[in-house]
Amino acid sequence: MNVLDYAVMALYALMIVAITLWAMRKVGSTRDFFAAGGKMPWWLSGVSHHMSGYSAAVFVAYAAVAYNMGITLYFWWAFPISIAVLIGSRLFAPRWARLRIHMNIESPMEYLATRYNLPTQMVLAWSGVLLKTFDVGAKWAAIAVIINVFTGLDPLIGICISGALSLFYTVMGGLWADACNDFGQFVVQFVAAVVMVVAVAMHLGGFGELFTIWQHLPATHTDIVQEPYTLGFILAYFVIYTLSYNGGTWNLAQRFIAAPAGRDARKAALLSAALYLIWPLILFWPMWAAPLLFPHLSDPSRSYSVMAMELLPNGLIGLVLVAMFTHTLSMTSSDANAITAVVTRDILPGMLPRRFQRGKSSLLVARLTAFLFIITTLIIAMNASRFGGVLSLLIIWFGGLVGPISIPMLLGLLPAFRRSGSAAALVSWAVGVGTFFCVKFIFTDVSTATQVAAPVMSSLVLFVVMGWLRRAPVRPEVDALLTALNQDQNMTASSRWPQSHNASQEG
Repeated sequence: MNVLDYAVMALYALMIVAITLWAMRKVGSTRDFFAAGGKMPWWLSGVSHHMSGYSAAVFVAYAAVAYNMGITLYFWWAFPISIAVLIGSRLFAPRWARLRIHMNIESPMEYLATRYNLPTQMVLAWSGVLLKTFDVGAKWAAIAVIINVFTGLDPLIGICISGALSLFYTVMGGLWADACNDFGQFVVQFVAAVVMVVAVAMHLGGFGELFTIWQHLPATHTDIVQEPYTLGFILAYFVIYTLSYNGGTWNLAQRFIAAPAGRDARKAALLSAALYLIWPLILFWPMWAAPLLFPHLSDPSRSYSVMAMELLPNGLIGLVLVAMFTHTLSMTSSDANAITAVVTRDILPGMLPRRFQRGKSSLLVARLTAFLFIITTLIIAMNASRFGGVLSLLIIWFGGLVGPISIPMLLGLLPAFRRSGSAAALVSWAVGVGTFFCVKFIFTDVSTATQVAAPVMSSLVLFVVMGWLRRAPVRPEVDALLTALNQDQNMTASSRWPQSHNASQEG
């Protein structure tokens, strides 16, 4: 990299600063900070949902999978996510926006006190915060690898630089800054990805050669199913994606919560689903061609970065680095905002009710919490190797634990599961988490598919079965809530959900 590349990066940093300063003018309360005041346009929500759904790990850990194994990556990652979000556009996305309208929520966990009870809300909130802390740490570690390849900077310095930039716009601009920066980052990524495809095509001998690479790659690179990404793994991850991308991952729920109405949230989900179907093909094609251009890489996780360094002229190298860098900022910053919402709206009022009134939160406390969360994840990133590396944190830990946390939260929105109460939620969570630790640390010879599938399936079965077996009547406020979430209504201030319901308890 030379001065031109660093100039491109400096311009990007100035763009983030400018957007953040603009967003600060729109943040006057925690409602603006966490939910964009419920005024986020559907197209911005959809692009932000897409950009917040994956990080620079795609260009590191997933690039290694593409280099070694070919198209299986698209079929166990991008394609299932597209179908999952498409399903969620009908079932889940509109309900998140309606929750904000009916209950004035700012956190995705806030409604659980009404749907189940306060202890259930606290257990799910605490476990989700711990999981996302490690998940975000893995993403900081991934961007450090990329910065090291491009600039030679020590990974620790790369972690600190990316963390400092995220701290600024997350703490100061809230969800508005996150979403607007996501859109700017998508534009940068679009240009950079197209540039990379063109560069690879030219070095292969023309655009037609992009479609003949499979004739020169190992035959297994066209196998959709191959170890360890078996059919069982793909199906298990499809269930996980359906839960995660429709709100089980809290920052993605926030994009729907911020939509003005249920129909806007549905359009946002449809846009994100379309992007997941098409856009990864453009990102992955150079990764699939990498073995032909660089057949003897000792570390395939650096393949995309090496291609950029070797194939692109100066200036465009900086652009590609910025594009990869932005993905981590998009995801980690939105995660920080979501975690902050849960801590300030759910955990603190539950732990210290006299000091933090439920349903009310301080903008100063929100910004301080965001700051502390990002600092903690940066420390974890510096020690990622202790947890098995980036890919283990992303696939095994996140995949194994997100299901037990998100099943009560997502299925709790649907009338079909109205009889699954707090007991079902807590038992399914406990068994799912316990199953994960058993297959991870006790039965260590099980496959990757089992490590991922066992926790989510055991949790799902228990949540559903315990609801079927229940004979006690459903509480009236739960029935009223689920009925209200079924369709958009013109809400007036007097007809919104009473605040007292937020603190209701289930016996």
